[in-house]
Amino acid sequence: MNYKRESIGDNIGFSTITDEKFNTCSLYIRFITELDSETAAENAIAVGMLSISNSTLKTMAEMNNELSNLYGANLGTFAGKKGDFQILGLSASWICSKFALENEDTDQKMLEIIHDCIFSPNAENGRFDDASFKIVRNNILDNIESEINDKRSYALIQAQKLAFKDEPAENRPSGTREKAEAVTPESAFKAYENFLRTAQIEIFYISPYENKAVPEMFKRSFSEINRQTDKHHICRISPVKITPETFTEELDVKQCKVVLNFKSDYNDIHALRLFSIIFGETPFSKLFINIREKLSLCYYCSCQFDEIKNLLVVDCGVEKNNIEKAVNEIFYQLEEIKNGKISDEEIKNALLALDNSYTAVGDTPSSYYSWYFNMFCIHQMMTPEERFEKFCAVTKEQLMQAAASLKLDSRYYMLNKENME
Repeated sequence: MNYKRESIGDNIGFSTITDEKFNTCSLYIRFITELDSETAAENAIAVGMLSISNSTLKTMAEMNNELSNLYGANLGTFAGKKGDFQILGLSASWICSKFALENEDTDQKMLEIIHDCIFSPNAENGRFDDASFKIVRNNILDNIESEINDKRSYALIQAQKLAFKDEPAENRPSGTREKAEAVTPESAFKAYENFLRTAQIEIFYISPYENKAVPEMFKRSFSEINRQTDKHHICRISPVKITPETFTEELDVKQCKVVLNFKSDYNDIHALRLFSIIFGETPFSKLFINIREKLSLCYYCSCQFDEIKNLLVVDCGVEKNNIEKAVNEIFYQLEEIKNGKISDEEIKNALLALDNSYTAVGDTPSSYYSWYFNMFCIHQMMTPEERFEKFCAVTKEQLMQAAASLKLDSRYYMLNKENME
């Protein structure tokens, strides 16, 4: 595998990853912009317009037919977030020309489609095509509406809003239903023009061979746009609340949900992440073994660590009469690590889990993209091997310091209506 990154314009990075074991080419274009409640829905709908049609393939049917002819090529968009930033993306994958059955130039054909999707969308007179726009907006509205159907995911979303109250990160990456309903073909097109001009852009091209035509196409096309953008520092530590806040919702659920948000100002993210794995990310973690298995206090109990915001989130599914016991045990297990109750076997198992996940980087093109984009976001450009060495160097004392740095910021409770007192 060979990785290299170059600048091809004003705050536009182009990363090339070549690996001969693949027979497909993959392209990931990411627009990074501030997450704002006023513009999130417009941006999400605008980027959604870029894969459904373009100025040449004017309907979804035409687009799907063309992709099908290219051996079932894939083209899609998404709107996500990293901390305080909205990440708008277009992704594509296709069989490389080298492996086409009839020597078709699939690379060039796909680049032409991608070029038109980004730089010549299906729009006229400053507005997106009405038919395509309705499809995309309805999809966004359906996604927003369906969030509550997955209760665990919904609980985490609500807890995140509470943790990042009054910060950009509290906002949904696709905005609210009210804002999405207010978006028009004109306002979405203005949003598209704006993020094309002002967003920081990172592009990843992953294939079995280098193709200089790809960065040249983007360099040429973006040079025709009057770019006015700043470089973003994506990692922003979220300040802990002076007094922990609690938010409770009553919903028609059988299983209650509890989410605890802890924040840290500790500057060693490797110690914090390794702590998180030992604490609750795996089936051999303290939370799983003690709270779920030994004490049977909950259906699940785990944690995850957000490297962008230095936020540790503990979530569990639990019966109402066990909530207090489960929460007390979570704090007890945290105290255990603070006091050095960490075995060599626990550290070894955590490192094995990391090694296993890092070994899988490179199995697929998307794993390469995910790794290097995440490294870009946390400003730690390392290979999986280099980062694993950082984790191996973490000491028990650093794990204790990481645990001691965590402060409770907020609590979210989802309770069953009929069980409310």
